[in-house]
Amino acid sequence: MSQRKKSIFNLNATLLLLVHCFSFMRTKYCIWCNAGSVLVILKNLAALVLVLFCMKLSIQNVQADDKHPHKQIELPAVTVLASPFESHTELNMAQPVTILKGDRLLHKQESQLGDTLSGELGVASSSFGPGAGRPIIRGLDGPRIQILDNGIDTLDVSSLSADHAVTIESINASRIEILRGPSTLMYGGGAIGGIVNVVTNKIPRKIFKKSTGSFEGRGNTSTQEKSGFFDISRSIGNHISLNASGFRRKTNDYGIPGRQNRNEPDHGKKGVVKNSGIDTGGGSIGASIIGSRGYIGGSLSRTESKYGVPSEEAPTIDLVKNRYDIAGELARPVIGFEKMRVKMGYSDYRHTEFESTGEAGSVFANQGIDSRVELIHRPVKGWKGVVGVQVKDRDFSAVGEETIVPKTNSRNTSVFLIEERHWNNFHLDVGARYEHASVDPKSADNSRKYDLYGVSIGGKWQPIDGYSIGLSGTRGQRAPETEELYSNGAHHATETFQTGDSTLKKETSNNLDLSLSKNSGAIRWKGNFFYNYFENYIYYANTDADSNGIADRVDEEGAVDPDGELLVQNIAQKGATFYGVEAEIKFIFKPKVLDLRLFTDYVRARLNSGGNIPRTTPQRFGLEWNHRSGPWKLNLMTTHILKQNKRADLETSTSAYTMINIFAGYTMKMDRSTKLTVFLQGKNLMNEDIRIHNSYLKDFAPRPGRALVLGFRGSF
Repeated sequence: MSQRKKSIFNLNATLLLLVHCFSFMRTKYCIWCNAGSVLVILKNLAALVLVLFCMKLSIQNVQADDKHPHKQIELPAVTVLASPFESHTELNMAQPVTILKGDRLLHKQESQLGDTLSGELGVASSSFGPGAGRPIIRGLDGPRIQILDNGIDTLDVSSLSADHAVTIESINASRIEILRGPSTLMYGGGAIGGIVNVVTNKIPRKIFKKSTGSFEGRGNTSTQEKSGFFDISRSIGNHISLNASGFRRKTNDYGIPGRQNRNEPDHGKKGVVKNSGIDTGGGSIGASIIGSRGYIGGSLSRTESKYGVPSEEAPTIDLVKNRYDIAGELARPVIGFEKMRVKMGYSDYRHTEFESTGEAGSVFANQGIDSRVELIHRPVKGWKGVVGVQVKDRDFSAVGEETIVPKTNSRNTSVFLIEERHWNNFHLDVGARYEHASVDPKSADNSRKYDLYGVSIGGKWQPIDGYSIGLSGTRGQRAPETEELYSNGAHHATETFQTGDSTLKKETSNNLDLSLSKNSGAIRWKGNFFYNYFENYIYYANTDADSNGIADRVDEEGAVDPDGELLVQNIAQKGATFYGVEAEIKFIFKPKVLDLRLFTDYVRARLNSGGNIPRTTPQRFGLEWNHRSGPWKLNLMTTHILKQNKRADLETSTSAYTMINIFAGYTMKMDRSTKLTVFLQGKNLMNEDIRIHNSYLKDFAPRPGRALVLGFRGSF
């Protein structure tokens, strides 16, 4: 048997085994003689036929095209812009990194950032409907995950509550970087669990020989989405570059295969999630002056969004955000330093929460500024490093029915130093950070101050070409957020009555990360193993005052009421441990033509005193198949999410499900520099009833059912 035939045989065998494993896991509790089992088996058979049919077509095409042995093609490493060093790529960083760009970002696009990234290793979404969804990394969410807009905090209130939207659009992103594990040395306590950096072109950094840009339009049958964007850059003369961009997205209530509330299956409208539509848009303009030693530029941007929150209270959120950014670089600023970078962002954010009757409830306002200066020094005895200063200031207020947090000023001032050194096949990073944080509520005399310290050491070793071993250790600290300290009141979107604790201590994370990888050849793989021990982990705990296994229910005033709509959640602080694994293997049957990726991720999150962390991501297994044939691009993504039984007190379980998505695109060259791709996507092809365990709305609002997406994307 020839090598190619062996590869094809092994591929089919692998696919067959994987799909049958999925089928077994889904039917092991109900195998014989019921309609549900028959339906599950038929769904898995349909999935198997779809996978094998697509693979058969692509393999036949590879056999026809590949008449001669091909040379091994190595893909160039991509620089990580969230790193302070231009030499850092996803291949030489000790910390696990994922970069989404180009076609890979196109076919993963969703209406919210968290949902766009939820198929990546170790990443899930808080999934609060199409209007709000924040990334969750390795089971950590909220204020532990830093979301950056070109390296600067988004300066919104998405970390305050799951129903608050992330005010940065992924539809016009040129790339998205995900750094799993602590990044506290560069970005402070808000990055104790990782960062997501969304990179756009709103501040140009180079001179363009001619106008360049991109545009997109798409529609979705389930959400009735109509969305589009444009981005264009051009230069005036030899020193000035300009950029303009804009986007718009509008959807209606989305369709589902069954009824909305699984606890009341006989009530409510079937086939739709009410109050789930969104209407959002925005734009930016930017300009830069570019010289031989660097550039200085700025941008103005505005985001407007009105979206429904598909909870039982059915509120609507109407937000507006104006943002101003400045960024610049200067080579050889002073003796001894190679480069200076300056970044600053100021945001004026406001959103109003309307009740289902249309009456205005609460108004949230946030004015914030995040600024940083980095100086990269010249090598000293082989060591190259960056010293930096970061200042972040925020004025937050909430006025109205849900005034559960007082008007508060928060300030963080930090200094950090990171050094690196390269040997022949070894790379080492070390660093330290000091941060002073203060939180000052205006309505009470209980302000808090914290001194935070962080240290990190990490190395990457290549024992032989193509193989690497990375090991990093980080100790980072985070000050409690305003809402964790001072919350006290009803929050209808999450159907909870939350109480903070103004005596909270700082939260300390001790993280160890081991990575093994093979990044060349026809078979490539990587595995990440992480262990994170938290001192004084902060979380909201469901209460059960009578220890009867029934959650305490209260009314809007916090009075005990057996028929109350709100679950009582009190802030708590205990030791906690998170550990897990992320692994993938990639078979490259023909470089840039045909490849197959198998992956899994798992996180275990528990309190050291006993019990589980709420809303922990369940284990996932996945298969991703990519094929190119001339102008055609095909992608098949199948992900199986296991049932989550390791739940916190008074938390419900979620069932297993399989998500199958497919993407087909055809690219046409309009002229030498203009390309147009027309694409068709199928999402949730098996029309599964998908309940996301990470979501507060898992019992009330499932994910959309089967959908077709038709769109186009162009570049020039």
